[in-house]
Amino acid sequence: MSDLQIGLVALGAILILLVVVYNWWQDHRIRRKMQDKFPEAPADPLMAQLEAERREPTVRIAETLADKKTEPAIPAEEIDSTSEAVIDVHFPQPVPGGQLIDLLRAYLRVDTKPVRLFASTSTGQHHAYPHEDETYTSMQLAVILANRKGPLTEIEWSRLWMAAQSLAQQLDGTVDGPDQAEVIERAQGLDQLCANLDAQVGISLQFQEPIATNTVRQIVLSAGFMEYGKQLAWLASSGLPRFTLLFNGKPALDLQSATIDRLDLLLDLPNSPKDEQAFSRMASVGRDLALRLDADLIDDQGQILTDHYDQDIDQQLYQLYEQLEQAGFRAGDTHTQRVFA
Repeated sequence: MSDLQIGLVALGAILILLVVVYNWWQDHRIRRKMQDKFPEAPADPLMAQLEAERREPTVRIAETLADKKTEPAIPAEEIDSTSEAVIDVHFPQPVPGGQLIDLLRAYLRVDTKPVRLFASTSTGQHHAYPHEDETYTSMQLAVILANRKGPLTEIEWSRLWMAAQSLAQQLDGTVDGPDQAEVIERAQGLDQLCANLDAQVGISLQFQEPIATNTVRQIVLSAGFMEYGKQLAWLASSGLPRFTLLFNGKPALDLQSATIDRLDLLLDLPNSPKDEQAFSRMASVGRDLALRLDADLIDDQGQILTDHYDQDIDQQLYQLYEQLEQAGFRAGDTHTQRVFA
């Protein structure tokens, strides 16, 4: 190859490199301009807390059984065929409850969606947990198909199936259940349906300055809130929360801080009783607390909340309540709470 050819090849390579560098620089400059023009919106503290709370701890039957030996046998609820997939395990001969508990502890330590256990006794009863004074001929593992963490995955189903097989092998038992493809299709369908029906509405009280946590707790209790698990809630006559309180984005009874500067009122629609005034009731309580605490009541956009749109929002939420019922989910029912958890 002549010196001229070598020079032309080198010149071509340099030109190509210059084009690549120029294109990269142009792309980088345009991205910077776009970021300056459309800055990323700040994170909503309330929504961030909601996302955190949706990641509920994995349910392991092995851990759930830890203290069940000394309790009376608990009758099992019915399996929900619309929202659960079931694995049947049959034993060739009755198995003592104590032995079954030990096997469940050993083999069902699997990460999966929440699972409910149905243990069938020799006398035809169904227990939510095995009891050491009973003998059992079979059991069913019912796993939720979808919840707010998403649909049941192939990996989760496979882990539960393998755990059931391992347990059955210890007792020379058999395992039966639906095809994996069918289960995953049902799970994805349920997840899509529930995503269109889910709604959580929040408003906030922003204090003028931090207030002692104990003082705030006393004021909200005097206003009518009551303890419900680890939360403070406004209860309906049924005993279910209409809406709950978050202290600085955390459940009231979990907060360790000496002072707080914000309260959030949260209406979790699928898990609250059906109400024609769901939003206006929560907003009215919020306005009362704002007066008691000298706070600003604001919406999720940080704007002062007026009562101008209360009735419109009530109507929209009531339509969602009815859509939930039409889809087979009565707001506040145990069945609904399992899926919208």
